[in-house]
Amino acid sequence: MTVLDTPPGQAPGGLAISSQGLTKRFRSGQVAVDGVDLAVPTGSVYGFLGPNGSGKTTTIRLLLGLLRPTGGSHRILGEAMPDRSASVLPRVGALVEGPAFHPYLSGVDNLRRIDAADRTVDPATAAARIEVALERVGLAHAAGKRYRHYSLGMRQRLGIAATLLRPRELLVLDEPTNGLDPQGTREVRALLLELAAAGTTVVLSTHLLSEVQQVCTHVGVMHRGRLVAQAPLDELAARSVARAAVRTPEPARASQVLAGLGVADVRVDGDAVSGDLRSLAPEAVVAALVHAGVPVRGFEVRSADLEEMFVELTGEGFDVSG
Repeated sequence: MTVLDTPPGQAPGGLAISSQGLTKRFRSGQVAVDGVDLAVPTGSVYGFLGPNGSGKTTTIRLLLGLLRPTGGSHRILGEAMPDRSASVLPRVGALVEGPAFHPYLSGVDNLRRIDAADRTVDPATAAARIEVALERVGLAHAAGKRYRHYSLGMRQRLGIAATLLRPRELLVLDEPTNGLDPQGTREVRALLLELAAAGTTVVLSTHLLSEVQQVCTHVGVMHRGRLVAQAPLDELAARSVARAAVRTPEPARASQVLAGLGVADVRVDGDAVSGDLRSLAPEAVVAALVHAGVPVRGFEVRSADLEEMFVELTGEGFDVSG
């Protein structure tokens, strides 16, 4: 396993979620979650990324006590789970596998039922809290509309509103932008950033690489039930290898020069020659080409993007839309 994280317990401000060897084996023998060691720093926006079927949702269900693990242990907000779930879960908002509401009730009535079931809040403030939650997700105009007439995107918004009926220290959202149009997606992203700025830790489970790149501070990558990478997002970006690309009418000679300099993975594609610079300075490569008499029509350096890095880790592509 390639784990690029700070060791558990050493993250600044502590960990909102931590697990050691978290495992789920079903009766069929399938291992859906295999020895996962999560470390979600308090105050972070943690992108829980992986292809569909990689074990993300099962891991979330284990963390929240919706499934019983067959191995390992975990803590949420510093408390051992599931022993302390009664005191921990009211401080956690979660949207898992899509929202479920009463189809013949309106959006506002569904939220009233959810709020009434929470014995830890003041019923006298329910109306005000529900109104604010609906406004924050852009559903104030549709509050009186029956849920069965909501679009998929509106249902996702109502699910997020339900997590915001009271202040939360931790939000765990499973594919929260599923079904949203581009404008709705932007609004949800802005909301997540606003919540994080106010001190809420956000775990965003997604298969959309764009979600991670635009809102997350940390990332964990799941593949076939295992956590194959975990690190601050900027650290992952910094570890990407810069790749130089030369355009020249003499690609064979250029490839020889690059190989002689120690450039790795030299490739020739028509009049383009590319390779991994590693520790080489780009200007040194250009100077060597000129010194060798290789005509240079163009030269550029680019870092490997996160999509390439994740494909390398998992052997699978990610949806980069969103």
